[in-house]
Amino acid sequence: MEATGQNPPWENHTTLMGFILLGFSDVPDLQGFLFGVFLSVYVIILMGNSLVVLIIKADPSLQNPMYFFLGNFSSLEICYVSVTIPRLLIDLCRQNRSISFLACATQMYFFLVLGATECFILTAMAYDRYVAICKPLLYPLIMNNRLCIHLAAGCWMTGIPVHIGLTYQIFSLPFCGSHQLNHFFCDIPPIVRLACGDTSMIEMLIYVLAVLFVTIPFMLILGSYLKVISTILTLPSATGQAKAFSTCSSHLMVVALFFGSGMISYLRPKSSYSAGMDKFISLFYTIVIPVLNPMIYCLRNKDVRVALRKFLSA
Repeated sequence: MEATGQNPPWENHTTLMGFILLGFSDVPDLQGFLFGVFLSVYVIILMGNSLVVLIIKADPSLQNPMYFFLGNFSSLEICYVSVTIPRLLIDLCRQNRSISFLACATQMYFFLVLGATECFILTAMAYDRYVAICKPLLYPLIMNNRLCIHLAAGCWMTGIPVHIGLTYQIFSLPFCGSHQLNHFFCDIPPIVRLACGDTSMIEMLIYVLAVLFVTIPFMLILGSYLKVISTILTLPSATGQAKAFSTCSSHLMVVALFFGSGMISYLRPKSSYSAGMDKFISLFYTIVIPVLNPMIYCLRNKDVRVALRKFLSA
């Protein structure tokens, strides 16, 4: 029977090869060393974030909205790094680093969805701190279980339909010439650079979505913390100020690291693109930040440290 209609974008001539992830092939003598480093980091991320989730589940004193969102955040980090690091480890062990068109699109989709989820969860955590410090008497009423569950569900699900469309649009572009992707995973900037023809419309769409999913959440977080800081400074005692600042400092560090590197990667001008710099920035927000998060939240948070001691001594 004769087929009718257009073929899906991954069934054109580019699917015969897909892409070749160059990764860190420019340093062949360091492949074994890099494999050991990234494997160790991956295990640390999995263990650290899993431990945070277990502590929050097990300790009754941590059953409040702040730690509910922290548990979601740690669970997200496990999923987030599992999209990129396992593939990176496989590529470091073999010569053939090709990835099919469909596998590349799938990896990009989950990376974008989980990245958007992280932006929203960090925003929800900032809102929680805003209500706790600026409206303490209304905190139990506003941050009730129902609202927390709805916020968390919204954070996880909002990016799904949008990034289905974005991924489809990107992989509908015609690819010609070199299929070598100078990156260690399928990220937007290096893939769009391989497209031939006019990519101005897709670049505009990427920019708009980056503003919606990165810049606006960042501005909401910034606005929340400006209000929080102004409220803290009106507290009568230095002890009260220090305690209030301590509950926010860990979150602020993570926000600065994640949003800073994300905005540099997705909102900088195309003319300033550099494959080496892009890989370095991507390493920062896909691997370095996730490994730092459990340390930041555990070492700088007294309640988590106390719960961790109880958990380990049980």
